[in-house]
Amino acid sequence: MKKRTLGLLSFSAISLATFAQTAATDPVIMTINGKPVYKSEFENVYKKNSGKEVSKEPKSVKEYVDLFSTFKMKVFEAEANGLDTNITFKTELAGYRRQLASPYLTDKNVNEALLHEAYERMKTEVKASHILVRVEEDALPKDTIEAYTRIMIMRDATLGKAPSAARIAEYEAILKKSSAGLTKNSSHADSLQFKQRLDAVKSLAQIANAGGDKFDAVARKASEDPSAKDNGGDLGYFTSLQMVYPFENAAFQTKAGEEGMPIRTRFGYHVLKVYDKRPSQGEILTAHIMVKFPKDAGEKEKAELKGKIDEIYTKLQAGSKFEDLARQYSDDKPSAEKGGQLQWFGSSRMPIEFEKAAFALQNNGDYSQPFETKYGWHIVKRLDKKGLMSYDEMKGDLKQRINKDSRSQAGQASLIEKLKKEYNFKENPATRKELLKTLDSTVYQGKWDAKKAEKVGRKELFRLTYMQEDKSRAKQVIYGTDDLARYIELHQTARQPMDNNMFLQQSYKEMVNAAIIAFEDSLLEQKYPDFKSLLKEYRDGILLFDLTDQKVWSKAVKDTAGLRDFYNKNKNNYLWDERAEVTIYNCADEKVAKEVRAMLKKKKSEKEITEVINKTSKLNVSVENITYLKGENKDVDANWKEGVIANDVKKDNNVQVLVVNKVLGKTPKTIPEAKGMITADYQNYLEKEWLNYLKNKYSVKVNEDVLNTVK
Repeated sequence: MKKRTLGLLSFSAISLATFAQTAATDPVIMTINGKPVYKSEFENVYKKNSGKEVSKEPKSVKEYVDLFSTFKMKVFEAEANGLDTNITFKTELAGYRRQLASPYLTDKNVNEALLHEAYERMKTEVKASHILVRVEEDALPKDTIEAYTRIMIMRDATLGKAPSAARIAEYEAILKKSSAGLTKNSSHADSLQFKQRLDAVKSLAQIANAGGDKFDAVARKASEDPSAKDNGGDLGYFTSLQMVYPFENAAFQTKAGEEGMPIRTRFGYHVLKVYDKRPSQGEILTAHIMVKFPKDAGEKEKAELKGKIDEIYTKLQAGSKFEDLARQYSDDKPSAEKGGQLQWFGSSRMPIEFEKAAFALQNNGDYSQPFETKYGWHIVKRLDKKGLMSYDEMKGDLKQRINKDSRSQAGQASLIEKLKKEYNFKENPATRKELLKTLDSTVYQGKWDAKKAEKVGRKELFRLTYMQEDKSRAKQVIYGTDDLARYIELHQTARQPMDNNMFLQQSYKEMVNAAIIAFEDSLLEQKYPDFKSLLKEYRDGILLFDLTDQKVWSKAVKDTAGLRDFYNKNKNNYLWDERAEVTIYNCADEKVAKEVRAMLKKKKSEKEITEVINKTSKLNVSVENITYLKGENKDVDANWKEGVIANDVKKDNNVQVLVVNKVLGKTPKTIPEAKGMITADYQNYLEKEWLNYLKNKYSVKVNEDVLNTVK
């Protein structure tokens, strides 16, 4: 069966294009069994494909008539067979439509700007540290206030401003309000119990009044990033697309040596301090030799292992090849098999000690002295280094990475705001509030039932209206309170309780956004002729594939009786060339070969020969039976007749004695021997028969006057 390729049709890659004009401006160029085909469809097919046949003269307009009409016959036949009503067809087409629709459901200008922003930022690397106070994205207002107050007190301390007694008392009151009603098992209390939080805030006074790097000290004392206790919140150098987008924005907008106001990400509140900014150091390709630290290795054990890496280093200096030493001694087995080679990496991809040692190497082939990371001792060798690629080279990769990043939502958010204006978005905020009284704790357990809102009835929440350019027709959708109730029921999940009004606003906003995108999606064919045309191309391509598969490709495979009958009528098209059936005796040496020849002269069989000669050693002689086509074996070709070939053949330290058992003339191949070729020819035969059937069934009438206007 042939592989499906949508977008290219089976007649010289002809594809469909826009043909959305009205009948008044788009005359009928042909009819097929009375069904009209319009000039725009044919003309765009011709223009799209004209001149693409590099090795041939471009087809004329009239030559395209036969190709195009044949294609249309196949599509009409598929529809007549009901293939466009199959659930599998509808599902597949819907999948392709989603892919085609995706670029239309976002603001392309915003997306392009994000690509350029990411690329420009990649030219710079930022060294920063952060302090984190965790708070859920949908946290209650009281918890958000507590977290923000705490992060602000921490920020003040990093700047040398100790929390006053009044400030601590204010925070304590906020903390008590936040902790009211929470249990010891609450996830809000997982990181730090409330007393510990208060004590941590009080202890910041000592840090604020002390010398040294206050940011580092506050991070180690109070940050809820677990790694901060060891690294003081140090994130090393990073660049675009390595941090969540709000954090990245803050890092690139803050000057070196400064810290900004708290920012919120999905992890919570952060205070960020930028220590340095430098041009991108690019990426480096390295190999390494590693002496791994055992788990929980102490300083004494690490020192002992230093002796091993030093010995390897001595061998390296004495002239041993780095790759050979890596294969023999490195404890990083996956890379050791490749001579120690690692993947390309840039900033913040490897332990900082490894990164520094690697990028310090000036030339390809240079290697470092032994150095330590938390994983073990290393020697690193520079293999290659490269700078940032061009924007055009990186654009594809940037698109993929941005699509997985939170910033990808910016394009759709921008489109939604534009569509609100285009579709005259009108809402009734007061109506939404009537659902508040129907919400209870079950909505946070994922068990709320929309029936609880039945008493509210159906009251309008918002409406969207699309008016055609000529104002002749409008399409309108109205969403009511019952729609929002169903939306909540369908999208609820078990979650932390929050303020009901905030939950309702959040659910309403999500539904509005989904409704606007769905409304736009429903209008794509109407608003964008190119989209409509391309979707039709995919639709007809699927139908064409399915029908051809049914009538030709799969039929040729499944119709064994038809295939056999076709073969019997055409078997002389599948002939073997002259062949020779040959027995090869692979002998250990000339002495054994001489014994084999003597036994062959006495008409001994293969079995008799091998049994006798291999009594002393099983390696004396082995036998192969091979059928050679003429031209495949020069020694057989030189003695193209039955019998023992006179001269021995030396091959791979063996001596061969060749016996031509039978010479075969040209004979038909069996079906199994030539099934691929026979099946392909049978498919071509079936397709020709099918085309004859279609041309007898469908009559084509061309309007020559309209055809002559196609340029």
